[in-house]
Formats: sequence, structure tokens, C-alpha cells
Amino acid sequence: MSAGEAGGGFDSLAGAGTGAPEGPSPTAPPLGIRTVSTGSPTATRMVLVRHGEAVCNVTGVCGGPIGCEGLTDRGRAQVAVLRDRLSETGELDGADMLYASTLPRAIETARILAPALANEGGGGVPPVPVQECGFCELHPGDADGLGWAEFSARFGSPDWDTDPGRPIAPGGESWTEFVNRVADTLDAVAARHLGQLVVVACHAGVVESSLLSKLPVVGGLEGARMQLRTQHASLTTWEVEGGHWRLLGYNDGAHHLGSAGGGGQSGSTGEPERSRTILGYRQDDAAQQA
Repeated sequence: MSAGEAGGGFDSLAGAGTGAPEGPSPTAPPLGIRTVSTGSPTATRMVLVRHGEAVCNVTGVCGGPIGCEGLTDRGRAQVAVLRDRLSETGELDGADMLYASTLPRAIETARILAPALANEGGGGVPPVPVQECGFCELHPGDADGLGWAEFSARFGSPDWDTDPGRPIAPGGESWTEFVNRVADTLDAVAARHLGQLVVVACHAGVVESSLLSKLPVVGGLEGARMQLRTQHASLTTWEVEGGHWRLLGYNDGAHHLGSAGGGGQSGSTGEPERSRTILGYRQDDAAQQA
């Protein structure tokens, strides 16, 4: 019997999502060896949305409470593309809670998204974003508002790959402190919203911290780094039940692949420049993080 035939081959171990019964059954593989987990109607779903392109991303400023000036026009367009996708698909319709970090770029992102999260059955009233500092990007302390050249002149060049416990600047967090702060915030919010759909407008570092703290990553809470490229206005989705975190999707930016491209520019041929703008990245990616 080939792997593609019913009941045979590695694919039959999936069980869940293939029509096999969800519980113990003679026609389903045991839960302990399934390669696709079962879904649960009582689980919490938490969707982390990275903000759109921010002013501090393009001006090269450390964007804490002082340095963050909100989104660029391009960033607003990126989030609007995501909002339009969500409005069309209804995939986050009726979200129970909308959180945002306390930084202007995240608050603006949440407000743009809110109309797509309204529950049409409940009158279509968009949720009001609730600000939660635990979802902020790494706290920069005395580095806040500095250009990166001035930052280096004053505080040197910290290397969190070799010393993740070093604070970014006086009064600021280290990488290790940041990851653990995000982990605690995720746990607290998940416990607060059992069985609900929660949307969070946040930051690339928060998304990476969620992966480091909630996946079985060696050293995840002790200073490991993934150095990911999380797109602006992308979705990362978790399912949480009984303290177990299951990653359902990372860096979903499919909505940016259309001709409008999330605020991207078109090349001389009129075709979108996918590698540089459609996916939310330009050649100066290093300045686009946070």
C-alpha cells in the first residue's frame, strides 16, 4: 500500500485534520504519535501583529517612548492592506480583546486594524485597543531617542550574541530581561482570556521573544537569539491551552503580495518590487528592526 493510500504511510500519522476521529479510535493513530495536533474549541488563540513601518525605523532613531513618532505613510498603508484582508476573510472577526504596546507605532497599528476585528453579530463595534507595556519593544533606557551613531558613541556596541545579560543602556533592559518580560506578559494575558481570541499590536522583538520562550528552543530564556526577519504588518498566531503553547503560524504577510504591496513602490516595469518592498523590507533592513 502506498503512502498516499488511505490508512497507509507516514501521512496517516497526522490523524488530526484528515478526517480521522479526534479521540481514541480504531481508525485513528494514538495521540502520542500523531504528527498533526488536534484543535480545541476551548483553547485561547493569540495573534501577534507586528506594527507597520515606523518613522524611527527609517530615520535611524532608537524608538522608545521618546523616540517613537508613530507610523510612516508607508507603514499605514501596510497595516491598511492587512485590515482589508481581515475584513474580507473574517478570520479575526469578533476578537474578544485588542491589545497594543504603549508605543505610538503599535497604538496606531491597532487603531487601523480595529474595524476588521468587529463582531458583526454584535453590532459591528470595533474594539478599543487596551495598552499593555508588557508588549513594548525592549526598554531602551537612556538610549531612547538617540540616533544610532550617537548611541554607539555613548554606550559602545553591545553584542547580545556574546553577552545577552548586558543592558542596552543605563536604565534599559538586557536581551535576557526583555525575553523573560515578554514571556511573563504572554502567560498573564493568556490566563486572563481563557478560550478567547486575542489580537496584539506589538513589535518584532516581541514576536521573536514569543518564539524563544514558548517553543522548545535551547537557551530561549537565557539569551539565545534567532535574528529573524519579521515583516511589518504580519501575523504570528499561537494557540494556548493548559499552559501549552502551540505555534499555528509565523510571519504571515500574504496580504502584501498583491499589486498594492502594502505601501510598496513599483519598479520601472510597473511590477511590484517583491524582494525590497512588497514583503516589507528594503535594502536597509538593519535599520528596520524594532
